[in-house]
Amino acid sequence: MNPRELLPRSLWLAPLGLSLIFVLGVLAWVWANEADERDQLRQTLISDALSTEAQLRGRIEDERGQLRQLAAALRGQPRNQDSLESRPEVNAGLRRLWQSVTWLDARNRVQAEVPPVSEAGAYEDGLSLHLTAATEGEGTLVVRYAPALLLKRGVPWWLARKYDVQLVDSADQVIASTTDSPLRAALGERLSYRVALPGPLRASPLAETALTDAAVELTLREPPTNGVKPLAWVLVAGFLPLIAVASWLIRRQMRQVQRAEVAGRTEAAWRRAMEDSALVALRARDFDGRLLYVNRTFCELVGLPAEALVGLLPPMPYWPPDALEELTERNRRNLAGQAPREGFEARWRHASGRPVDVMVFESPLVDAGGRQIGWMGSIIDVTERKRLEERERREVETLAHNARLTMLGEVASTLAHELNQPLTAIASYTAGVSNSLAKLGVQDELVCGALQRLGQQAAHAGRIVARIREFLTRREPRHERCDLHEVVRAALDLMRRDCQRRGVQLELALAPEVPPVWADAVLIEQVVINLVRNATDALQAQAGSRRITVSSRVAGGFVRVTVQDNGPGLAGQRIEQLCAPFYSTKPDGMGMGLAICRSIIEAHQGVLDADEAAGGGAVFSFSLPLEPLDAEAPADASSDMSDTRTSP
Repeated sequence: MNPRELLPRSLWLAPLGLSLIFVLGVLAWVWANEADERDQLRQTLISDALSTEAQLRGRIEDERGQLRQLAAALRGQPRNQDSLESRPEVNAGLRRLWQSVTWLDARNRVQAEVPPVSEAGAYEDGLSLHLTAATEGEGTLVVRYAPALLLKRGVPWWLARKYDVQLVDSADQVIASTTDSPLRAALGERLSYRVALPGPLRASPLAETALTDAAVELTLREPPTNGVKPLAWVLVAGFLPLIAVASWLIRRQMRQVQRAEVAGRTEAAWRRAMEDSALVALRARDFDGRLLYVNRTFCELVGLPAEALVGLLPPMPYWPPDALEELTERNRRNLAGQAPREGFEARWRHASGRPVDVMVFESPLVDAGGRQIGWMGSIIDVTERKRLEERERREVETLAHNARLTMLGEVASTLAHELNQPLTAIASYTAGVSNSLAKLGVQDELVCGALQRLGQQAAHAGRIVARIREFLTRREPRHERCDLHEVVRAALDLMRRDCQRRGVQLELALAPEVPPVWADAVLIEQVVINLVRNATDALQAQAGSRRITVSSRVAGGFVRVTVQDNGPGLAGQRIEQLCAPFYSTKPDGMGMGLAICRSIIEAHQGVLDADEAAGGGAVFSFSLPLEPLDAEAPADASSDMSDTRTSP
């Protein structure tokens, strides 16, 4: 088994092991403490034994002094019973310690004895302390006393209660003891100490040698209790089984917890897998709007990891900056429980910056106790659906536009066919009138000039109608080298009278030496006329000066023609919206002018653009290539009108 897996499974043994260490520590402490106590007790015993020996030795010395005083008092006295009994020292000694006093002559014959005892049993029950008289020939005084009495009188009471005090000889025989029956067999189990007791102790007065090897032995009455064995029994018999039972219970509890953890992890893994596999983004929030949980789909939806989202408070990083106020207010209503049950649409922003359309459904977040702790949101990405809906809508609009364009093309073709005859008639009548006036000799320059211009305009109108008819009947425009500036000037000449009537000043700022361009002059002239007319219409509401500037410049392989006015501008509209078919800001506009212009420019492989002027007003411009490109645009410009926008 892996050591990493074995360690958690063996943790239940930790209390038992710690308990064993604790018990061993306690036993070691008790053993050490008892050793210290025994050592201290032995030191005390030694001290008490030495003190007892000193007291006994002092008592014996005192008795020897009393005996010397008695011997001194008896010098010169007759050696009889009366002389010995009459001495007060004898009575005092008998009251203290002496059992008897015997006066012996030089031959150790008893001369007097107090109290009188038989000669046979005189020295059987005790040791004797003897001292030779100071004067020769006066004999020896022998005092007899019981060793037990010596111990009783010479040993303090508190020592006698604590110790068994004994006098022993060299053969380890008890001479006397403070107790009636000393237990010699138990000495091995008791603390004892023996101190030699020097002094003139004799078994009898006839003994030649004193018992110099006698000793005082102190034995502790109550042996020190051995606390290790009872404590070990209590610990082993009581504590350790309880710890073993507790460890077993802990082990069982740990197994239950481990099984619960495994089941919980399995369930959490299943739940996490289900939540991460769901195509619906999930988020959990508290009442303050703080994100508590997000699944993987939500993270992929907004392009941010869960670590960067959990714990955030509004405003959220996936809210578009231009809609913060709206989203903040909606979030406030949702947290207040006012979210619609059928859900609501919102626009978020992916971390890459692209917009994301979502459908949000809010529901209460309830814990295991049935208490609401926040809100649970289910979010569906509807970006693709809305894109498909928008595409479908545009396709429907495109079909409708194409239908209207087809109808318009048919109407325009019919009008062009029908207008050809009146224009031809006008040109014929103008030529006939001019010829008639010439035959009549009329030389009025004003009339002749007007007729000449009338014929020119009729011919020009015929060419325009023919070109438009060709354009609408899917024919190639007539690309040829032409002077772009002449085309621009011809268009402005046609618009100059109308501009003067409306109070609009026309200005030209054409670049010098512009090379010829490859284009259809009639169609480009119509584009310039349409742009100038749109600018003129926009300036009608302008108070003060009204000015239109037409300029050109060469940029790379293109010539750019710009029509700029000082009117109200585009009001934030882009070229895509302005060129949308059938969209117009004019009350009587058809919304086809800029759409046709854009189609014409794109058919010439150019670009039509629009922007706001720096000092106010609108700038419309188009570019034409100086040489034809290799990949020419399709001649059917009307086929691209599904992507065009309208004029203002």
